[in-house]
Amino acid sequence: MVQKIAAGLLVLTVLLNGCVERAQQTESKPNIVFILADDMGYGDVSCFNENSKITTPHIDKMASEGVMFTDAHTSSAVCTPTRYGILTGRYNWRSTLKKGVLSGYSQALIAPERLTIAGFLKENGYKTAYVGKWHLGWDWAIVEGEPTGDENLNGEPGVDFSEPVKNGPNTRGFDYSFGFCGSLDMAPYVWVENDMPTMVPTKYTVDEGKQTWWRKGLTSDDFVHEQVLPDVTKKTVEYINKNANGDQPFFVYMPLPAPHTPILPTKEFKGKSGLDNIYADFVMMVDDVVGQVAAALEKNGIAENTILIFTSDNGCSPQADYEQLATKGHDPSYVFRGHKADIFEGGHHVPYVVRWPAKVKPGKSEQLVCTTDLFATVADVIGRKYPDNVAEDSYSFLPALNLKSNAETRKSIVHHSINGSFAYRKGDYKVNFCPGSGGWSAPRPNSQGINELPPVQLYNLKEDMGEENNLQDKYPDVVEEFRAELSKIVTEGRSTKGESQKNDGPETWPQLNWMRK
Repeated sequence: MVQKIAAGLLVLTVLLNGCVERAQQTESKPNIVFILADDMGYGDVSCFNENSKITTPHIDKMASEGVMFTDAHTSSAVCTPTRYGILTGRYNWRSTLKKGVLSGYSQALIAPERLTIAGFLKENGYKTAYVGKWHLGWDWAIVEGEPTGDENLNGEPGVDFSEPVKNGPNTRGFDYSFGFCGSLDMAPYVWVENDMPTMVPTKYTVDEGKQTWWRKGLTSDDFVHEQVLPDVTKKTVEYINKNANGDQPFFVYMPLPAPHTPILPTKEFKGKSGLDNIYADFVMMVDDVVGQVAAALEKNGIAENTILIFTSDNGCSPQADYEQLATKGHDPSYVFRGHKADIFEGGHHVPYVVRWPAKVKPGKSEQLVCTTDLFATVADVIGRKYPDNVAEDSYSFLPALNLKSNAETRKSIVHHSINGSFAYRKGDYKVNFCPGSGGWSAPRPNSQGINELPPVQLYNLKEDMGEENNLQDKYPDVVEEFRAELSKIVTEGRSTKGESQKNDGPETWPQLNWMRK
């Protein structure tokens, strides 16, 4: 009898120790869910814009329970580059992509040897998942003798959709992946799950509507444009439900295809904004997606120790119809100049919310943050270091969440526009090393009269958030100081402390002409 009792106590002790160990692991390693909206402006989120005519109750609730970063920026003013920066912790212009974005048939941008945040977390005991819009390229299987990559943008007849893709998300650190290669307006319109197309496309599709358009291209029967956002949401919620009570914490990267074109709110959301604008309706649908993800975390009892982050990949696109929204009193860019693609604040100044109920008290932070900072922050959270040649432009913002950290916070930031123009910000001052927007708003690159403008723009953002008063003549010393600092960041291959690194591609390129005064 005594032996049986002793044996029973031993088993109970082992079980209790196992429970304590799992509890400690869960405590030290929170789940992480990163939701990335596509082309959603700072002014579109009602908790960030007191004058917003669009209501975003779910993001607002998330913000009331977490920290709102009011000085957060994307590393680029367009899609592909920002995504590169998020996953690598590295400025996008250090890659081979010096301007613009990739297509739906582009080859992989992230180098095979480059450690991503997903790979890093996987090495440290996390399950990792990507669901949504990839837009970082992968290598489609090619029929022998046909052109590859961007040489074959129509995808016919070169791509063999019956074969798995190479250099896809599963080779870049993700255990599970489900999504599509480009934007929702870029062919091919094919779901790829765990690097394998779910169905071979057999027909063509196109939409030429003003806000609902997508390019002509191949599509498969299981890919329905209007259902893509709901499908992405469903897959994400299913993943959370499946892994909520597992032995490993999880990281979910959820890059949404919305409210980017095609602007396709479902029947439930059409007209819901009351602004007679389907973009506004689509923003409300995106907000509902955030609510569904938050609800899944709550339902599974894991919201308390899950870091939930929401932001956007750049500013709002002019496809939203700024002029029409203005008649309703709404500005997607808030008080900022410009919009998506621009070097101006409207191109890259985005909403950024972090919620972690177990650790973070609600509040606001004016800490300067870049989307590249996720990598260092997550490493700081789990107390793990990464190699010196990884995440070269990532700073932890854990101190801004009032949590214990020895990390150095960000003091400056590099901005980048669609045409590859640079800007450098430190403190109140920002220098745009180009004569105009570097993007889609006036004055546009190569537009009439652009060469008559000063080649450099200096703004005091504290006094002039709208970037209207160019101070480059008044403070030439500031311009030269910033030119020298940015030149060093470019040439040293990093903006954080550490050994110098090499940028990908050529040592110099046309958009660096500002380095020569």
